[in-house]
Amino acid sequence: MAVRTHGGTGMPAVTSAESAESSVPRRLLAVATRLFAEKGFDRTSVQEIVAAADVTKGAMYHYFDSKDDLLTEIYARVLRLQMSRLTEIARQEGPVAERVERAAADVVVSTIDNLDDATISFRSLHQLRPEKQREVRDERRRYHELFRSLVVEGQNQGVFTDRVPADIVVDFYFGSVHHLSTWYHPDGALSPREIGAYYARLLLDALRPAPAHR
Repeated sequence: MAVRTHGGTGMPAVTSAESAESSVPRRLLAVATRLFAEKGFDRTSVQEIVAAADVTKGAMYHYFDSKDDLLTEIYARVLRLQMSRLTEIARQEGPVAERVERAAADVVVSTIDNLDDATISFRSLHQLRPEKQREVRDERRRYHELFRSLVVEGQNQGVFTDRVPADIVVDFYFGSVHHLSTWYHPDGALSPREIGAYYARLLLDALRPAPAHR
């Protein structure tokens, strides 16, 4: 469990006290993201997090079981966003190559838009407890499998080459996406959308079937 929240559909209007309470996990996550990015997950203590967020340890443990849960949620909130977008793209009508291009560009843009989260995840997920690592990997696998299903759809239609298995294609592409945090800089010459478009084009070029021999 990453975050404990209150409420749901059909609930009464949120009071100011409830609104203030709901800001506590957001504040903790914002502070943890900054500290993990600046100092590293292993070098950031729970005490530093609660002090910077101006809450008590009891307040933190009301929402998060541990520092591991904070890191898990930092990763999970980006993945939820990306999964929502990919699901929407996958359900759209139109040629599969266009959907793969949109999906491939979107994951680049959304990763750059949440670069601190991506950087922390890339550097620190191996430091989670084994059960938390499995939880994160399971969520990431679901995203990759949906992306893979689009590649397979294109291969089955003959739109994409099947010279390389879809699993390898997806692993190779997301390996390059995960490394964005090691080189991207907001002051660089290319915008996130331009980088996303280039990445997507590289993927589609690699998937293009070889021309028929005459």
